[in-house]
Amino acid sequence: MKILMKGNEAIGEGAIRAGCRYFFGYPITPQSELPAYLAEKFPSIGGVFLQAESEISAINMVYGASCAGVRVMTSSSSPGISLKQEGISYLAAAELPCLIVNVMRGGPGLGTIQPSQSDYFQATKGGGHGDYHLIVLAPHSVQEMVDLTYLAFDLADQYRNPAMILADGILGQMMEAVELKEYASEIPHKNWAVGKSQGRKRNIITSIYIDPKVLEQHNLRLQAKYKIIKAHEERAEEWMKEDAEIIIAAYGTVARIAKSVIKKAREKGIKAGLIRPITLWPFPDKYFQDLGKIKRILTVELSSGQMVEDVRLAVNGRIPVEFYGRMGGMVPSIEEILEQIEKINSQIERVKL
Repeated sequence: MKILMKGNEAIGEGAIRAGCRYFFGYPITPQSELPAYLAEKFPSIGGVFLQAESEISAINMVYGASCAGVRVMTSSSSPGISLKQEGISYLAAAELPCLIVNVMRGGPGLGTIQPSQSDYFQATKGGGHGDYHLIVLAPHSVQEMVDLTYLAFDLADQYRNPAMILADGILGQMMEAVELKEYASEIPHKNWAVGKSQGRKRNIITSIYIDPKVLEQHNLRLQAKYKIIKAHEERAEEWMKEDAEIIIAAYGTVARIAKSVIKKAREKGIKAGLIRPITLWPFPDKYFQDLGKIKRILTVELSSGQMVEDVRLAVNGRIPVEFYGRMGGMVPSIEEILEQIEKINSQIERVKL
């Protein structure tokens, strides 16, 4: 059975079903329905909801709860995530699993409450200090807000690494029919957690290594883990790619618009398709390796151009990669993107002649 849910609420329900019982955060538009949902639901299921005095406090509470071995999460929107960056770096360094949700809004600065994708660099390149990565998942529907929340908690525990859901304001606020599937995984026992039980020695979790040789070895071990994640966890959706000559690369809300663009392009005889990254880190390079008949890629984002850099790295100069973006909370129309596709198709046709 499907029910109608708002995207922010869907993440909250997904977290509950995945066994999360601890939330620490601070309200900010356009994600405030998520903490509001958990504040209402947690008391009846023995959960702990705490609105911290600041985003900085909230992320450090997440650190403490994760040290204790529980499933824990926080959520915010762009400026609030910026305030959490030091704590996020600490979580990654200490190898503490948790879920961080960023429902992006326009920036830079305080910006606007309208949707954006301009936090891509911050999420995928490490917004805090040091050499680290988050596992970053990008839903494009309210259904995926639930499904990827399940996955995020599982991957975070599997690799002992923070995971992030990177959505935008449209996905957070929109309502769609959702099937609330049963959470099928088991929450693993965390014998690394702090505390002392059953005769084992007391565990200590830290992210400080004064000796540079020791810190380097810790970093090398983290990098080895990231290589394993990269090798096994790349995810993307391919849509109408089989015979495509032009590919749109887009994620989140923009990928939804791109599908409508591709349908209209096909009606005009233009062979267009879509590659939609689902893991933004690790970026799904392997989906850009078999180019087949593809002659151009158009990356479309709600930014000045961020994911396009990863697309170009994945393609490695084999074909041109174009970019089209809107900023500040503006969302491109189907007609805008279709116009870009038609221009690219005209260039391809001239080359054929």
